[in-house]
Amino acid sequence: MCQKALYPGSFDPVTYGHIDLIKRAVEVFGELIVAVAHNPHKRPLFSVKERVCMLKRATEDINGVSVVDFDGLVVDYARKHKTKVLIRGLRMISDFEYEFQMALTNRKFNAQVETIFLMPHESYSYISSKLLKEASSLGADLSSFVPDFVEKALKNKFK
Repeated sequence: MCQKALYPGSFDPVTYGHIDLIKRAVEVFGELIVAVAHNPHKRPLFSVKERVCMLKRATEDINGVSVVDFDGLVVDYARKHKTKVLIRGLRMISDFEYEFQMALTNRKFNAQVETIFLMPHESYSYISSKLLKEASSLGADLSSFVPDFVEKALKNKFK
């Protein structure tokens, strides 16, 4: 049975790893809401509006995907939009402890919402938005990590 799933995150910026997970989640669930978080504890390089725009452009050819932004607890957003599945990506074993802790905390806030972990293709498993921002600030070629419009946006931030 296909149902709607929610993939929350910062996406600062969107990478090919994120896009790979989005494609995998749509294959499994049929419909996916990609939700860009307003996280006051993080200091994003891109505004929420910029991140939403980049994600919309990056996913425009993927059927079943909608991109939104949200504020507050992700389980509250899920409940409000009648979504019972959260998608989270696991790149490396180092991601597991944090993601597991977050999944259990979310379960405590709302036991009706399940977290499903997906792994990106191994060629994307080491990609991190944080590392890409640092590499971009040093002038690295990011064409194999992010779409061209994202690379251009990164370069403009570091001019």
